[in-house]
Amino acid sequence: MNQENYIEQNITQALETNYMPYAMSVIISRAIPEIDGFKPAHRKLLYTMYKMNLLTAPRTKSSNIVGQTMKLNPHGDMAIYETMVRLTRGNGALLHPFVDSKGNFGKQESRDMAFAAPRYTEARLDSICNDVFGDIDKNTVDFVDNYDGELKEPTLLPTAFPNILVNPNQGIAVGMASNICSFNLNEVCQTTIAYLKDSECDLSETLIAPDFSTGGQLIYNAEELRGIYETGRGSFKVRSKFRYDKKNNCIEVYEIPYTTTVEAIMDKIIELVKAGKIKDISDLRDETDLSGLKLTLDLKRGTDPDKLMLRLYRQTPLEDSFSCNFNILINGKPKVMGIREVLKEWTTFRLGCIKRRLEFDLDKKSHRLHLLLGLEKILLDIDKAVKIIRETEAESQVVPNLMKGFMIDQIQAEFIAEIKLRHLNKEYILKRLEDIDQLKGEIADIQKTLSSNLAMKKIIITELTGMMKKYGKDRRTEIIQGEDAVLPEVESFIEDYNVKVFLTEQNYIKKITLVSLRASAEQKLKEDDRMICEWEGSNKDELLLFSNKQNCYKLKVYDLPDVKASALGEYLPNVLGMDADEKILYMALTSKYEGFMLFAFENGKIAKVPLTSYETKTNRKKLANAYYEKAPLADIRFLNQDTELVAMSDINKVLIFDTAKVPVKSTRSTQGVQVLTPKKGSILAKISTLDEVTITDLDYYRTRNIPARGAYLKPEDAPGEQMTLL
Repeated sequence: MNQENYIEQNITQALETNYMPYAMSVIISRAIPEIDGFKPAHRKLLYTMYKMNLLTAPRTKSSNIVGQTMKLNPHGDMAIYETMVRLTRGNGALLHPFVDSKGNFGKQESRDMAFAAPRYTEARLDSICNDVFGDIDKNTVDFVDNYDGELKEPTLLPTAFPNILVNPNQGIAVGMASNICSFNLNEVCQTTIAYLKDSECDLSETLIAPDFSTGGQLIYNAEELRGIYETGRGSFKVRSKFRYDKKNNCIEVYEIPYTTTVEAIMDKIIELVKAGKIKDISDLRDETDLSGLKLTLDLKRGTDPDKLMLRLYRQTPLEDSFSCNFNILINGKPKVMGIREVLKEWTTFRLGCIKRRLEFDLDKKSHRLHLLLGLEKILLDIDKAVKIIRETEAESQVVPNLMKGFMIDQIQAEFIAEIKLRHLNKEYILKRLEDIDQLKGEIADIQKTLSSNLAMKKIIITELTGMMKKYGKDRRTEIIQGEDAVLPEVESFIEDYNVKVFLTEQNYIKKITLVSLRASAEQKLKEDDRMICEWEGSNKDELLLFSNKQNCYKLKVYDLPDVKASALGEYLPNVLGMDADEKILYMALTSKYEGFMLFAFENGKIAKVPLTSYETKTNRKKLANAYYEKAPLADIRFLNQDTELVAMSDINKVLIFDTAKVPVKSTRSTQGVQVLTPKKGSILAKISTLDEVTITDLDYYRTRNIPARGAYLKPEDAPGEQMTLL
């Protein structure tokens, strides 16, 4: 391509002008919720339904709602409908749904249950939206133009409760994300009231733990939850609820963690059963119906259901983690906050709404009082008012003449001029004037409230108390702790028996039980393949597999399927995810990480690394820099204890040395120490045990100290080709 088609650009400038506006648009206008608990898509949908009078009107077709919402949200009908689905009572994703729905809206706990098309379903706003939109028409929040400037839409909704904590919200923006768990409405309202009374109150006394619409059991860890409450980050675990049907010998799972689905659980259980890791389940069915979720596991005779469920909790999504990231938009800026700071921001927001509502009411009442005070003045002489109007020749002079005649302003004069003739009687006017004292009292009360932050907080407390009475529900997610929450280690579920593991040159590995091996010991291999390593041990042991790229792969023996000697075994590149040109050279088997690895290099150096250097606290599958990389490898082996070995160069020089003289180095990538000093131009070619050689005079080749040059191989010590490399 012609070089003239390219234009050089400063990468920093290009990111600032092209990437940053897009990133900020996603963060601010799409993915991150704001302090009212809604993302823009939620707000546009609910406000459209509010303007359609769906708080009081009967349900309407969802397609009608979607179409109307497109006036505010141009992202497409299906995107709008999917937003609506999650807010519905039928979907079950929220503790307090905002949309009262009719029809199939799918289920939060199902991955594959598709919701019906919008032409088949109906919806309206749920009753809780009365407190979401309360007083929105009293200038409680700001309004902005929609995308084409034809309509107005609210920037926030004046929620009367901390919805940001009551209903869960998840969003992935550019370079950041948000994941907020839900809490019980009663607990949130009680905590907010306690905070309003004392900003330093102990939040954990009232806000016990998260609560989810799908129920389950939350494993209570005070330290974990304290971290989440303080920082807005952290995680906790939720597990499924089950019951045992003794009559049919089956387990029925009826509540699952919020973060998983029935299908994901079934897929994992089926995978474990097929791999032979779980042998107690004979059948698995999803029996969910209109009465609720039910996942049935038929058990084999003699199975302990409690022990099986403990194992499934450990190995499947029947127990899952919820990772919290309380990232919320505050005045257009994303901010990760703890619960106390969230309550502080919500209180500030809500106080602003109440202040604006009171000011709106004050303006209305003051205006009404002003009009009535003008009306009061004409009470003294109604005939005079009629005379002024009747004797005024030009209509435009009626208001000015009334202003002069009664010493009132233009607004009052306009009001009086618009009174119908039938109302120009003393009875009507006196009835209107009765409101003056009441209005003066109400205005005084509003002014008093506006001047006191404490008085406005009392209004919030009253509203929150009302919310609890109207919408409060018991917790759905049960809290468990202590012994009830402890899971045994995976190894305690693993069946223990003796096995033998084989590794071939072409990187096939197979695990064979000793019982099976005794029945048939003839190994099946590919034509050009051969065994290079074999170990006898336990099904609970761990394998260390060393590759030609200085990697050490770790594999649990029980993760390998039991096979017969007639099988080729598992192909390691597929099992370990190795590089295309990577190859396993050696395999070690261990249970307690005792002993050491010995690496011999062609330059005559040998490294002795304790096996504990390959032990990790976490279940890491791959360790880099497993051995020295700057010299070609001549031999690699695992030793339980020190022994004598035979080192041989490519010019048949032999050295017998004791590995105890090789110092231990804890660094895996150590180059070791010089053991055999090769003659110029030669290399260390081979390491053998004493059992593998036919040397008669061992002392002739032994050395007390290392390094040493060794001795040339005697003809009588090299029968045939056993020792000779040339």
